[in-house]
Amino acid sequence: MQPKKVLIVLTSHGQLGDTGKSTGFYLSEVSHPHKVLAEAGIEMDFVSPKGGAAPIDGVDRDDPVNAAFLDNPDLIGRTENTLRPDQVDAADYGAIFYAGGHGTMWDFPANEPLQALARAIYEAGGAVAAVCHGPAGLVDIKLSSGAYLIAGRDVTGFSNAEEDAVGLSEVVPFHLESKLGERGGNYSAADNWQPHVVVSERVITGQNPASAPGVAAAIAKLLSL
Repeated sequence: MQPKKVLIVLTSHGQLGDTGKSTGFYLSEVSHPHKVLAEAGIEMDFVSPKGGAAPIDGVDRDDPVNAAFLDNPDLIGRTENTLRPDQVDAADYGAIFYAGGHGTMWDFPANEPLQALARAIYEAGGAVAAVCHGPAGLVDIKLSSGAYLIAGRDVTGFSNAEEDAVGLSEVVPFHLESKLGERGGNYSAADNWQPHVVVSERVITGQNPASAPGVAAAIAKLLSL
């Protein structure tokens, strides 16, 4: 039986390119999945490329799930004291989930320790999941065979149209939709801001913030098998 714990990956990157603006992990892409997984009885840990405090973006207290997360000292404390990859044993987890936020575009792709964790979890029969910009963490993962994890898989992530809509196509270091395709992924998208979750065996991806609860539900379903 696979371990039931989920490793949630948060970005450590807090600067939005050269704009002078801040970024980080997008709160609702953590708060909503956390709620879904917790209600399914699944334990979670938080990791980030650098460990320690992970910067938060998208703080919207009008969202009651966000507000509950922000007002929970334990949860906020865990995002402020994330594990480093070298403090994590992949054998403890049945899934790894890359939360989104624009910061991920800078520090997720080339992070070899995170790639090693994801590869180990996947090759032990676990799931690899990501939402919105979180699939930036998937684009460079290679399996022990040398093949890209997402090659030949159905995937989604923040679309080029959505990046255009938020005015950041010239700020991000690459276009996620395009990169997923370059790595051999079969990319699909819904209309801007509409929920879209793709499950391709044990690779689960969601397009945008609205897709975050659905990604978590798919993780919970796989861990219940």
